[in-house]
Amino acid sequence: MKFGLFGGARTKRQVGVGLGDSHSYKGFIDYVVEAERLGYHSVFLVEHHFTGQGQVSASMTLLAYLAAKTSRIRLGTAVVVLPWHNPVLIAEQAATLDLLSGGRFDFGVGKGYRKPEFSGFCIPMAEGAERFDEAMEIIRKAWTSEGRFSHHGKRWHYDDIVVEPEPIQRPHPPLWLAAGSEASIRRAAREGYNLLLDQIALTDQIIERVAMFREECGKIGRAYDPAMVAVARALQMFHREEDRAAALETRARVVKAIGDIAQGTRPDVAIEQDDAPLLGLPQEVIARVQRLRDGGVENLLLVDPNANVANLRAFAAEVMPAFGVSAAAAE
Repeated sequence: MKFGLFGGARTKRQVGVGLGDSHSYKGFIDYVVEAERLGYHSVFLVEHHFTGQGQVSASMTLLAYLAAKTSRIRLGTAVVVLPWHNPVLIAEQAATLDLLSGGRFDFGVGKGYRKPEFSGFCIPMAEGAERFDEAMEIIRKAWTSEGRFSHHGKRWHYDDIVVEPEPIQRPHPPLWLAAGSEASIRRAAREGYNLLLDQIALTDQIIERVAMFREECGKIGRAYDPAMVAVARALQMFHREEDRAAALETRARVVKAIGDIAQGTRPDVAIEQDDAPLLGLPQEVIARVQRLRDGGVENLLLVDPNANVANLRAFAAEVMPAFGVSAAAAE
């Protein structure tokens, strides 16, 4: 199996100084550097705006810095929300990141789902899908055209341009699509995307979605590899039974905070029956990972909003070896 990270830095601003931002980003950078040392395979960063909660806004900028601080871990976006961006500038930035990282970049994209962010950019949320489609058409063209190209669409117009530099990975970095519905999952398979699955969906839902993606790949003759699907799961491992209640309380707060994601994607369940997080004692966490693996999941992204190095080390030492990942670096 492959294990990676999902999320990003979360800052706590000190009014008029910005030191909270600086300290929080430094802590997250140290966290990713340690993850690479421990044998984690990848890190995928979110993109959010205007929340007031200090979430990462410039994901590719942060990944470019991480490219200079690391040498092996893959660096991904999860996701760049294309309707908010000039697609040619995104193509240039992503190609530059692929170049600087030595071909370690994974390009995760999406159409967005938070209405306040669309409102902040003065873009109607109803236009998200069409803007996404046109942006991806341009980005693919930018990376695969021989020499210069032009584009004249509904939202974007370019005449006789060339995107530089070229990405190292050919024809372009791996494309990842965040998806949950059957239609979007099957579309991801048909259009050459890898699949990002969320941290809220229950285990049975995840297994069903993996099977759906694999089935669609088979229908169109696309070679399937389990590494083409990445599943985000909250990491809440503890070592004392008396810590279970606090872990469940934390999980309840998380589910409530991202209720807009959960709405309509899974049935209502009691928090004790919520099997999405990797919650429990080490043996329980191993059992939850094994169930996912039995269902076809081979690429797991851990979500720890506190970016806790101790949690990373414990998981590397006590869980990863059960799935064939050496813990030698976790000493």
